[in-house]
Amino acid sequence: MERKRIVVKIGSSSLTNQKGEIDFEKFNDHIEALAQLKLAGHEVLLVSSGAVAAGFRRLGYPSRPVTMKGKQAAAAVGQSLLIQLYNEAFLNYNIVSAQVLLTRTDFSEKERYQNAYATFSELLERSVLPIINENDTISVAELTFGDNDMLSALVAGLVHADKLIILTDVNGLYTMNPMTNPDAQRFDFLTSIPDELLSITAGSSSKLGTGGMESKLLAARYAIEAGCHVFIGKGTGAEKLLQILANNGDGTYIAGEKSTTLSNRRQWLRLSTVTGKIFIDGGAVKALTSDGKSLLPAGIYALEGHFKQGDVVEVFYQHHCVGRGEINYGKEELMQAMGKHSTELKQPSEVIHRNNWVQMKEV
Repeated sequence: MERKRIVVKIGSSSLTNQKGEIDFEKFNDHIEALAQLKLAGHEVLLVSSGAVAAGFRRLGYPSRPVTMKGKQAAAAVGQSLLIQLYNEAFLNYNIVSAQVLLTRTDFSEKERYQNAYATFSELLERSVLPIINENDTISVAELTFGDNDMLSALVAGLVHADKLIILTDVNGLYTMNPMTNPDAQRFDFLTSIPDELLSITAGSSSKLGTGGMESKLLAARYAIEAGCHVFIGKGTGAEKLLQILANNGDGTYIAGEKSTTLSNRRQWLRLSTVTGKIFIDGGAVKALTSDGKSLLPAGIYALEGHFKQGDVVEVFYQHHCVGRGEINYGKEELMQAMGKHSTELKQPSEVIHRNNWVQMKEV
């Protein structure tokens, strides 16, 4: 089998029992499967939930805490317990693992995004298995991923993974909720995540975790847009991940129609903080989205926000955001230049170079 780079996401429901404690039968099953995947020669990254679920009992909570301080305290206790269990279990297979805690800022700030990529590259080059989780202890609501499903998709995009495997307690995606409707039919293979499917799963969640099927679909949508194939489903036994990789898994496979991998720069642009808006005309939108050209001042007719050179701005056409890019002008300079042709300008004419642009919407 061809060597692949694989991100595996294990949710709380797949790792703990109904009381919120670590289920060692489930845990050891995952360890064996991950070890078999690694020993088969693949590069493996693990995004593991379970820190809050593993820690709240130690704090004396009768059930999963609902307050932010309670969740963060439980994560502080549970994260160390969880990583210790992983480290000891993987050493039985002579696999070295490493803990990596991330926040949303690690993906939205350029330097931190580049540093995260460099760290993962070094770990994988040295055959280390990274164990990744959100840094729940210090994260604030505005900077969280929402759940580890999206974190796993962002990591898969960052490291240019070949496949993202999201393990859950449901064997794939269905036309309707299979728990309440016996007529529900499973999707064995999808090439996209349509909005209609998202509406079916809206509001679903797990008792012991933050994610539901809706969050998995949103994560899958991001991953396939970044060029990564996705599997959502379940499995048991030491061979389950190898079976999934061989297209024999119990779940839904999702592969985008476009096989192009989104570069790290363009992934960062999709995730970065936006400081302004630029409004363009039809000629400019054609140049950007169809002709593969850069954005010039002549096609700009309005500005919003406060931005400086090097910031990321959104680009609008007829009130629809068509993309975003890293801008070469500050707002004051662009106000003087917009609407003008290159021959009328003294400074470089490209407002957003095509290499610093990412399209967000088909036009």
